[in-house]
Amino acid sequence: MPGNIGVPTSDEAFAEELKGGEKNGVPTSGAFAEELKGGQKRPAAKPTKPDDGELRMKRIYVVGTADTKGEELAFLADAVTAAGGVVVRVDIGTRGATVPVDIPASEVAAHHAKGAGAVLGIDDRGAAVAGMGAAFANFVQSRNDIAGVIGIGGGGGTSIVTAGMRALPLGLPKLMVSTLASGDTAPYVDVSDIIMMPSVTDMAGLNRLSRTVLHNAAQAIAGMAAKPAPAAAGKPALGLTMFGVTTPCVTAIVERLRADYDCMVFHATGTGGRSMEKLADSGLLAGILDITTTEVCDLLFGGVLPATEDRFGAIARTKLPYVGSVGALDMVNFWAPATIPERYRGRLFYEHNPNVTLMRTTAEECRKIGEWIGGRLARCDGPVRFLIPERGVSALDIEGGAFFDPEADAALFDAIERTIKPARNRTVTRLPLHINDPQFAKAAAEAFLDIAKK
Repeated sequence: MPGNIGVPTSDEAFAEELKGGEKNGVPTSGAFAEELKGGQKRPAAKPTKPDDGELRMKRIYVVGTADTKGEELAFLADAVTAAGGVVVRVDIGTRGATVPVDIPASEVAAHHAKGAGAVLGIDDRGAAVAGMGAAFANFVQSRNDIAGVIGIGGGGGTSIVTAGMRALPLGLPKLMVSTLASGDTAPYVDVSDIIMMPSVTDMAGLNRLSRTVLHNAAQAIAGMAAKPAPAAAGKPALGLTMFGVTTPCVTAIVERLRADYDCMVFHATGTGGRSMEKLADSGLLAGILDITTTEVCDLLFGGVLPATEDRFGAIARTKLPYVGSVGALDMVNFWAPATIPERYRGRLFYEHNPNVTLMRTTAEECRKIGEWIGGRLARCDGPVRFLIPERGVSALDIEGGAFFDPEADAALFDAIERTIKPARNRTVTRLPLHINDPQFAKAAAEAFLDIAKK
């Protein structure tokens, strides 16, 4: 491999680069060079618990398993420092660090709900990884000096670091250099904004390619931390949920509100609802128009685009102005027909495309859906307006449509009214309209504007 791929290709060359002075205009410390030459190893640079004065300075947390990835962790920390970042080295290993760190694994593990003993010194590696992930998530939420987080890891390290990253607010820089980054990253990223960067080679010691990858990662996190996005100015943001079968409604609502609000539309595919509620929990939304609550169907009846049990949880926690409806509660989503569970054979289906099959919900299923949604919204103390379109809940649930079923819809509507527990700040309104009628969109927009003013 050529030697000019962006960083020095040997320990000696990198040692020369970090002797001191400047490289590419950035002061360098020479700390890693001394280690490479066999000199004295650097001391931990920062106290593990910064005082109030120090917390005014934001830091980049460099995280990894210092027992198995110590050399890479030290290299990455020095590279971030060379790029201008103020570094905190965090160990999430379970077997003892091989390089100096600022936050030892014992301190991270102590943030586990059951104490460090639930993480360290146990023989079950899977339990230790899961425990350290939970502890690291609690740990990062206890800190108020984080400008960004960069992690390195294989399977275990990636699981631990991303558990903490997912607990951090959207917008805070998060970069994970991982051996798993070129595969299915959904379990690690979920609904967060983690950047997954492939390590290309395994992390089993440094080589010319891994130095390049880690150098580039260090530059990226340092740049993001140094130049954070400016605070959003102007119009407040709204979250809206939409499916193809409710698009006319949501599009019309956006047209009515976009002059005064930044409208963020989320595809109600399971991750869409979770993403919207994550933004709500992060304080980035001023209100929600949850027109399409269809993810609940898949949660309750085994569809492929489910909500989680925490659906509507952010509404209760944040008390944001909320307008909801029953969009696409007439369907459960499956992939191609061959994937449909045997217990549903013989039901009413609609082939949305060759890879997506929709199943019409029955009256009994609609009753359960309505009770589930109503029960969740009954816990919300913020302003809630729930609108029921009596003439159909989707483009398929319309007179003459494939899923038109007034009996099933009636069971849904009655269950919601019965369980939502209307109160001064929480109302249910029936409208003699279809969900995609322009007048329904107008009513939803006006309902939101009414509670947003209060």
